Amino acid sequence: MTTMPELYADCVEAVASLAGSLSEEQLALPVPGTPDWTVHQLLAHIVGCGSDGARGRMDGAPGPAWSARQVSERIDRSPAELVAELRSNAPVLAATAEGNPRPALVWDISVHLADLHEALGIGRPDEELWEPVLEMAAPWKLGPLRVTVRADGGTWGSGPDVEVDPYELFRSLFSRRSRSQMRAWGAPELSDVQLDELPVFGPRDDDQPQPQ
Repeated sequence: MTTMPELYADCVEAVASLAGSLSEEQLALPVPGTPDWTVHQLLAHIVGCGSDGARGRMDGAPGPAWSARQVSERIDRSPAELVAELRSNAPVLAATAEGNPRPALVWDISVHLADLHEALGIGRPDEELWEPVLEMAAPWKLGPLRVTVRADGGTWGSGPDVEVDPYELFRSLFSRRSRSQMRAWGAPELSDVQLDELPVFGPRDDDQPQPQ
C-alpha cells in the first residue's frame, strides 16, 4: 500500500515530468478546476504549497490570499526553476505526511495533478497517484451522508447504494465536478443537502472535463 510520503514524492515527480514538457501555449491554458489560474499559475501554486509546508509558512492557509501570494512570488519563474524548487522541498514536506490522517498538502498535489491533466486534455493520471487519496478521503466525507457509494470494489458510507467511477468520485470529493455531473451517477439520486456537503470545497455549477 502506498504511504502518504511515497505518494507525495511520486506526485512531485509526475508534476516535474509534466512541467518539463510544456510549451508556452500550454502554460497559458486556463485550468477548468481552478478557473482563476493558468497552467503556469497552478504550477506556481503547487510549488508554493510545498515550500510553505516545508517551512511552516501556513498563516492564512488555505485561503485565497495565501494561494495568491504563492503565485505572485513565482509567476516569473520558468518551469525548470519551479521544478527545482518543488524537488528541493519534497523530502521535508513528504516527511510531514507520515502518520497524518488528513495530509492536506499531499491531497492537494494529487488533486492539482489531475487538474493539470484535465486542463491539458491528456487523460487521467495513473491510478496510484490519486487512489490512495480517495481511500483516505471517502470514509471521512461519505460516512455522515447516509449513502453507500460503490466505486470499482471500494465501498464507503451507509444507506442506499450509488455506483460511481472511482476517479469521478475522487474528483467530486474535491469539488471538481458540478452538481449536474454528480447527479448523473444515477439512482438513487443524492439529495440537494448531500450534494452540497459531499465536496470538500463546496459545490460547483460549472461542468468539468471528464477524461476517460
